[in-house]
Amino acid sequence: MKNLSRRDFLKSTSAVVTLASINPALNAMVINNAKKILTTSHYGAFYAVVEDGKFVRTIPYEKDNHPSPMIEAMPDRVYTPTRVKYPYVREGFLKHGHKSDTTKRGKEKFVRVSWDKAFELVAKEIKRVQKTTGPDSIYAGCYGWWTSGNMHNVRNIAQRMLKLTGGFVDDVNTYSTGAIRVILPYVTGSASGYYKPSAWPTVIKNVDNLVIIGADPYVTNQIAWTSADHRYYDYMEDLKEESKKRKINIININPVYTETAQKLNAKQVSLKPGTDVALMLGIANYMYKNKLYNEKFMKKYTYGRKQFFKYLIGEEDNIDKTPQWASEITGISEKDIELLAKLFAKGKTTLMGGWAIQRMDSGEQSHWMMVTLACMIGQIGQEGGGFTFSGHYSNIGAPAATGPGLSAFPINFKNTKDIPWVNKKSKYIPVARIADMLLNPGEKFDYNGKKLTYPDIKMIYWAGGNPFHHHQDVNKLIKAWQKPESIIFIEPYWTASARMADIVLPATTTFERNDITFFGHGSHESIMAMKKAVEPIAQSKNDYDIAVGIMDKLGLKELYTEGKKDEMDWIKEFYNNSLKQAKDKNIPMLEFDDFWEKGHTDFKISQKAKNYVSFKSFIKNKRKNRLGTPSGKFEIFSKTIESYNYDDCAPHPKWYEPMEYLGSKKANKYPYHIVSPHPKYRLHSQLNNTWLRNVYEVKGREPILINIEDAKEKGIKDGDVVKVFNDRGSVLAGAVVTSNIRKNVVQLCEGAWYDPADLQNGDTSCIHGHVNVLTIDKGTSKLAQGNIAHTALVDFEKYTGELPQIKVFTPPKTI
Repeated sequence: MKNLSRRDFLKSTSAVVTLASINPALNAMVINNAKKILTTSHYGAFYAVVEDGKFVRTIPYEKDNHPSPMIEAMPDRVYTPTRVKYPYVREGFLKHGHKSDTTKRGKEKFVRVSWDKAFELVAKEIKRVQKTTGPDSIYAGCYGWWTSGNMHNVRNIAQRMLKLTGGFVDDVNTYSTGAIRVILPYVTGSASGYYKPSAWPTVIKNVDNLVIIGADPYVTNQIAWTSADHRYYDYMEDLKEESKKRKINIININPVYTETAQKLNAKQVSLKPGTDVALMLGIANYMYKNKLYNEKFMKKYTYGRKQFFKYLIGEEDNIDKTPQWASEITGISEKDIELLAKLFAKGKTTLMGGWAIQRMDSGEQSHWMMVTLACMIGQIGQEGGGFTFSGHYSNIGAPAATGPGLSAFPINFKNTKDIPWVNKKSKYIPVARIADMLLNPGEKFDYNGKKLTYPDIKMIYWAGGNPFHHHQDVNKLIKAWQKPESIIFIEPYWTASARMADIVLPATTTFERNDITFFGHGSHESIMAMKKAVEPIAQSKNDYDIAVGIMDKLGLKELYTEGKKDEMDWIKEFYNNSLKQAKDKNIPMLEFDDFWEKGHTDFKISQKAKNYVSFKSFIKNKRKNRLGTPSGKFEIFSKTIESYNYDDCAPHPKWYEPMEYLGSKKANKYPYHIVSPHPKYRLHSQLNNTWLRNVYEVKGREPILINIEDAKEKGIKDGDVVKVFNDRGSVLAGAVVTSNIRKNVVQLCEGAWYDPADLQNGDTSCIHGHVNVLTIDKGTSKLAQGNIAHTALVDFEKYTGELPQIKVFTPPKTI
């Protein structure tokens, strides 16, 4: 088979055999007497092929019609040189404990210790902090996508442990959905428009205008929170076929002509990043003034339209939000904005919003405005109309099977008679405010109508995440990371976060332990066994066994394990809970032993599920099926938000000028807006430490998309290395020159492992291309306090020095 070039591969979405053409060793493998073990992952289900006790390759699951190329990197997840193989303690911490020099984190050598010593150190530290400063000084965010299994839910495992020892500080919301999770309950009454959109079959049959705003679902639906079934791609094939029968307008509103836009031959609207709200206001203004909006729908199903319309036409602030006004902000012509307004009002229109546009300054406004625009179009609750905010995620929109739920490892305890303290409610922060918390203990801040206070954190306990990947403004985080007295990481790999810890305990990967999960996060079409494929590498242990070892040192093992339950005891209990639900509802389901032998138990998808339309019941009877808002309707104006009196979040959708964008004064100094979407061949930072990076990287650096004209002006050619910089820091990246990105916009995907040039001597610039060195650490507003990763300006230039050697994929020095 002919090998593909890097550029060809970057454009490719073909099946896994494509990767074999780039990694010929896969084709050369001869499998003798190998075992095939069915398992699953965030990237989909597959058979792990094990020969002589080693995981050697994968075979796609026959029920996955569109297996992701990423599954071929799964063996490398087990055998990558970046594995943490033994328990380690930072040299200074081993000598001085919590009184060690915290500025040495990331700089000192790690000392290998025994598991017994490691358990003793961790238990002693937990006990010390709980006794001296209490649970409000222990942060156990444990935020991340580490595992898709319900048993080894690392967040629950860690938090249950710390709850039993006295308590901890928690976090709420996610980096992905910080603003939308908070704003939607005020607008729709719940997250129903967020997680359960209309089913794809009914959308495809009826939609005339599919408007994709700030999303690239061909890329992002490769992965799922549980396990990806990749049904999305089946439906996109159906969409293409349906479009051959009748014209369906597919519109991509995005500064990048994405892979999804290319696959669906979408019409492109290349607006300036961060100006989506202004664009929608211009469209709404034209619809209102030209009576193209559905006045009847607005009167019957919304609250606060009059207040919003006053703002829309300038009666509130003397600024008429006309298409001309919107054109000046967005860079989209007045004529095109008017054409969009006319098109949306004609035929069935589905607004499909991604989450990128709410990871912006004032990110709450984007999805509030999208709901408002959908209300003006007036097709919510109709086949082919309305809005969805999750069609790019976990193959949601696939019809859901009629099956039971599935339990996960519990944080809470069944019997709390002897341990009443576990019922104490934890203090919390919005998840993206971790650096502010560490740097500003005791400081009060606003969040969602409440006044909260940042706790004084003395200890961080983290399992299954990589904050030095997902948090904004790395240099700020480095300073914040020096504040706690102790930092403990449970981690399979030497990530940047593990290298910045005091104690690192080696965890197993998914393939070295047993677990259970759903196949199909959106469809829940099967419960699937995740059987152990190989024995743990070196001295790595399961997260559960690590927690049990620590609890044993604290004398709490019996309470934690509920009477010595092991991994399989819990898995069987979770499954049997589902089995009881199924029997109560007369749903066929295998007994546990048969399930574990077969590897999966499947559920039927009904015709009703295929015909599901979001908000249909509300539209049919708005009194009987009231929304969860105070008015029972879609709230375009919120009295509750008005009562908060926030200066950065009005009680109706509003355009706020971002602190950095191409229309701000800052653009005079840094004239390029940088966007950081999800990568095509990673899950955030996962898989960056596998051979997959050799496929897409440019001279060992994360690729950055640069517009052809911008590159020509800078004297940059495809394949050059560039330095990207602003006031917050700088990174090196590999230039990919293309016409598929708007002028004055560059794209550097999130997830490249952070590799500081010389941390020992204070040079924190990233030589590998980690975009969060450049992003801003600020809340979206006082309401949600979400992150604003997509609000950032930069400049760039050709790098002419000697290329520094990448170090992050080599383990740190150990003793």
